[in-house]
Amino acid sequence: MRRNRKAKIVATLGPASGDLETITALYEAGVDMFRFNFSHGSHEDHRARHEIVRGLEKKYGAPISILADLQGPKIRLGTFAGDSAVLKVGEQFVLDRDETPGDATRVYLPHPELFAAVAAGQNLLLDDGKVRLNIVSNKDNRIVTTVAVGGKISNRKGVNVPDAILPIPAMTAKDLVDLEFALSLGVDWVALSFVQQVSDITEARAIIGDRAGIMSKIEKPAAMLDIDAICNASDSVMVARGDLGVELPAEQVPRAQKEILKASRKYGKPVIIATQMLESMTESPVPTRAETSDVASAIYEGSDAVMLSAESASGKFPVKAVAMMDRIIKEVEADPAYLCLIDAQQVPPLPTPEDAICHALREVVKTVNAVATVTYTNSGHTSMSVARMRPTAPILSITPNVNTARRLALVWGIHSTIGKDVGSVDEMVAAAVATAVREGFAKTGERVTVSAGLPFGESGTTNLLHIATVK
Repeated sequence: MRRNRKAKIVATLGPASGDLETITALYEAGVDMFRFNFSHGSHEDHRARHEIVRGLEKKYGAPISILADLQGPKIRLGTFAGDSAVLKVGEQFVLDRDETPGDATRVYLPHPELFAAVAAGQNLLLDDGKVRLNIVSNKDNRIVTTVAVGGKISNRKGVNVPDAILPIPAMTAKDLVDLEFALSLGVDWVALSFVQQVSDITEARAIIGDRAGIMSKIEKPAAMLDIDAICNASDSVMVARGDLGVELPAEQVPRAQKEILKASRKYGKPVIIATQMLESMTESPVPTRAETSDVASAIYEGSDAVMLSAESASGKFPVKAVAMMDRIIKEVEADPAYLCLIDAQQVPPLPTPEDAICHALREVVKTVNAVATVTYTNSGHTSMSVARMRPTAPILSITPNVNTARRLALVWGIHSTIGKDVGSVDEMVAAAVATAVREGFAKTGERVTVSAGLPFGESGTTNLLHIATVK
């Protein structure tokens, strides 16, 4: 199942897309990675969908990536007498440790860690930012605020804290249970929600090890303060514009998106742009023009993938949403200006042998007009390093490791395949040419480039570049 595009599509599975017929249609329409959202659905729901996706792998003979997205430490209010209250601008409102149902003057906040972190002068956002509170004081387990933006607030609505780093782990007790279940299934990527600092990733890696790649979701302003280190420590990154757009002023989100893309590209980590990309397609069979421009802009900016959330999980037109995203990506990548922008975004090679090879490979591909660049990899390092350089030819990645093949299905420009181990350079070149022909990338008389690491099987040793002609 070859995709004639370089950027990838991620689709969230849910009640509108959990059956075999729909998942198959989504894959055929262009999905490269399926997202399992552990904020919703049971373990049995996710198990059934996992079995369907792995069945599609066998049917189509192509690796498919699966992302387990953990819920993370969502902070919520307690309850209200009558289930809701209306907060008015300028009035005092208190968050405290009294479990008595709240009213228009106070409410229970069941998160002691928040009391330990916030201070006067900071803000609290309720219900995705619909209500804004300015903190006046915080003492004796009472956060006294003034209502800056009022409105109706109801039971257990979310609380966002844009101005402080909260002393809470990136994974809750629920996340730890969900994580072990997801790893037992054999998911390829695990997304950590509300990452604030590098230590969140370090703690997760101590549990996950090499069983899955770690994807950091950037949805807290605190993460932006150390975005380079977070991107470097992660295996991939998601620009989660939902909560990020709540805690940051709306006009700052595009700039934050570009900063995250730049940092991810610098360290060669794949990045997904997510949230409200084709939001209107949850109800409409066609998107707005602004939404198509948003998807196109993410591709022009060089993102590895774009993601559908409610559009594919609970919307009325999940398959049409994927097909629309596929058409937008292809249209952008056919634009001569796209290649110019990708060239303009080119990152300098790091002072390593593998980056020197991959940088040279990018120039060789253009010079000899290669139709594909074939990478041999065990860990995925070689293929990822080549993708970081954004060569003009598609990247045909060959690996004997099925887990590596699945993870690489997310990465820009990579057509991921599973192949046998090779024992010599001659054997490698012959297999590379044969695979390029079989997968539809090359025909007689055309050239392909081949890159790999010697000795074979050792991670991080990319040091070989070869030009081959198909005979």
